[in-house]
Amino acid sequence: MKITDARVVVSSPGRNYVTLVIETEDGVTGVGDATLNGRELSVASYLRDHLCPLLIGRDARRIEDTWQYLYKGAYWRRGPVTMTAIAAVDVALWDIKGKAAGMPVYQLLGGAARDGVMVYGHASGSSLDDLSQDFQRHLDLGYKAIRVQAAVPGLDKTYGIAGAGGRVYEPANANRPQEDSWETSLYLDFAPEMLRHIRDEFGYGTHVLHDVHHRLSPIEAGRLGAALEPYRPFWMEDPTPAEDQSAFRLIRQHTTTPVAVGEVFNSVWDCQQLITERLIDYIRTSVSHTGGITHLRRVFSLADLYGVRSGSHGAGDLSPVAMAAALHVDLSIPNFGIQEYMGHTGPFEEVFRTGYTFSDGYMHPGEAPGLGVEFDEEAASRHPYDPRYLPVNRRLDGTVHDW
Repeated sequence: MKITDARVVVSSPGRNYVTLVIETEDGVTGVGDATLNGRELSVASYLRDHLCPLLIGRDARRIEDTWQYLYKGAYWRRGPVTMTAIAAVDVALWDIKGKAAGMPVYQLLGGAARDGVMVYGHASGSSLDDLSQDFQRHLDLGYKAIRVQAAVPGLDKTYGIAGAGGRVYEPANANRPQEDSWETSLYLDFAPEMLRHIRDEFGYGTHVLHDVHHRLSPIEAGRLGAALEPYRPFWMEDPTPAEDQSAFRLIRQHTTTPVAVGEVFNSVWDCQQLITERLIDYIRTSVSHTGGITHLRRVFSLADLYGVRSGSHGAGDLSPVAMAAALHVDLSIPNFGIQEYMGHTGPFEEVFRTGYTFSDGYMHPGEAPGLGVEFDEEAASRHPYDPRYLPVNRRLDGTVHDW
């Protein structure tokens, strides 16, 4: 089953996506997601100029060999651009293998380890009352787990706040990065009040999550985690930048609030210490940014040995191809925890036709062979690339801070 063509499609049906299409001599086609939000064209170039020529003539069935060939053969290993490009190839090859076998990918991964995949949605508001309304909307939709973010009084902008009418939060901005404001002391006072408000109004029957988005120092994160403990959050996400994995030891010393981290990680080595020293409870690496299904399973297998569960990133900047791939992995691994599901915006359904389903708080990838996603290249051509940037964060004194 030799590969005869590999091409990259950049489109923007609601937001920018980079899709890899691989064709074989048998007429079987696979798709992979290569989207890196705000740096999409870097991955498109890496694929188009460097990887696609190497794929022609290779056996599409040799997924592991291809992964090692592209990873070790580059010499310059790891990093978001390289690993996102490799992920797209890997996922497309799993899609092909599933279609050739006449099975959904999760069956090739060992079959279902559960009946469905619990997902969490995003509730937000410009005030606590607005947050309550959006929280109730998610409950009405059937969610059993909900992330909460609300505007911090005293700040002009706050991460994670969606527009009105149930729209999905969209941080990317055209032309140049918007500059958001931040002050840690205001946030540390407000966040516990926000979770107390939700628990007082809705009780403890729903899982509640919160994203700190890398903005605290380790000791500040320990303080926040301790303050949140009475409200039993499912997790405190990305409490501090994770380049220094040992910093999480300090957080552990000060709180029992579960910690989740990893959406910006690209390999098992980025989280090795966090997992083996049990410094986190959930690892949030995603299929599209962590080398595809092949490498993501290595991350989760290591995590399983140390009681760490999965909690994969699933924001709208990952295409429906990535969402489907994540669900196949989620359904099959023993240490699944939860899956983010932000949904997608705009006319994405013109380009991506999906087989996965949502019901009563759970998702399922479906039973179609392969990933279960059809990609319409002609429709994609009607939605050209739209340059956008993620924001930059500044403290009130003007210092650039982690966004």
